[in-house]
Amino acid sequence: IKQRKPEIIAFLQRARQPSPSGRIPIEPVNRQQRLPLSFAQQRLWFLNQLDPQTAAYNMAGAFRITQPVDEEALRLAFEEIVNRHEIFRTCFVNKDGQAWQRIGSPTRWELPIEDLTQLPPRQQEERVSSYARDEALRNFDLEHGPLLRTRLLKLAPSHYVLLVSMDHIISDGWSVRSFLSEMDKLYGAYQAGGESPLAPLPIQYVDYAVWQRNWLRGDELERQLAYWRIQLDEVPVLDIPTDYPRPVMLSDSGQSITDWIDNDLAESIARLGRDQEATPFIVLLSLFKLLLSRYSGQNDISVGSPIAGRTRAETEPLIGFFVNTLVLRSRLAPGETFRQLIDHVRLVAMESYAHQDLP
Repeated sequence: IKQRKPEIIAFLQRARQPSPSGRIPIEPVNRQQRLPLSFAQQRLWFLNQLDPQTAAYNMAGAFRITQPVDEEALRLAFEEIVNRHEIFRTCFVNKDGQAWQRIGSPTRWELPIEDLTQLPPRQQEERVSSYARDEALRNFDLEHGPLLRTRLLKLAPSHYVLLVSMDHIISDGWSVRSFLSEMDKLYGAYQAGGESPLAPLPIQYVDYAVWQRNWLRGDELERQLAYWRIQLDEVPVLDIPTDYPRPVMLSDSGQSITDWIDNDLAESIARLGRDQEATPFIVLLSLFKLLLSRYSGQNDISVGSPIAGRTRAETEPLIGFFVNTLVLRSRLAPGETFRQLIDHVRLVAMESYAHQDLP
């Protein structure tokens, strides 16, 4: 620890202090009262009010299954997971301009099945693509629901495609992993003629939403606000000469670019991170900031990065929308080495994570 940078030591000492949130347990709340949205849900509900027809926040996936499917066991697995997690039975109602959660009762889940076995392979794939595209682009009605849709396409006795789509306001990337894990366990149990192997959930997402509203106020709210007021003071617009002009009206149009890092380069990045006590993410973020600085000629660089938002152990098994987007702002100093930049970016990230709850 003596070899750590002084600012890292100071951060760790602050982090060891008991958090105010640690003294407030997340407990089940009365479902008969008005149930508020979490801050994360409030953001998406607001955007939906601006454009109710948008599909920008659809989470859609297609899963190809190359073995026989027990269709009733699959339907029962969906039914159990929907009844197990209240968030899948939740709608969002507008009362005098204020949004509230409304939780529906457990019910039978219907799994539409489309039999495409009589079509030739080419037409089958065209129909699968059409169904998948329609599911991904069809918006959800937040007020009336449902906010989860499923459809099973049968191509052959041992070839299926399962389509699953949900609105982001009830789920996130972490939740999808939990969803798939629970579905796998439930399907296996029902296929074998057994019962659900999953233990009951002690709390639900709405309990977290109420807890968050009660906790993030007063001194804690002011503490986090104070940090971000400084961090976001007069953030400059990134001006890259080769970029396209910024549109007058902001939109969600754009491109997603995926690339791969080979094993040797990945190990080199990890090794540099270990030498600097930084994760590969911090090393790559430092490199990205340096690249943006070189192209723009600016030394004040801000990058938005999502964070899981699950700062409590009780929230780990829950399905819901917890994520937040943090602005990681760095001021690159002339003449500093890349290793010094990594140190700086790491500290910025750690401080931001310590103030991640502010919406």
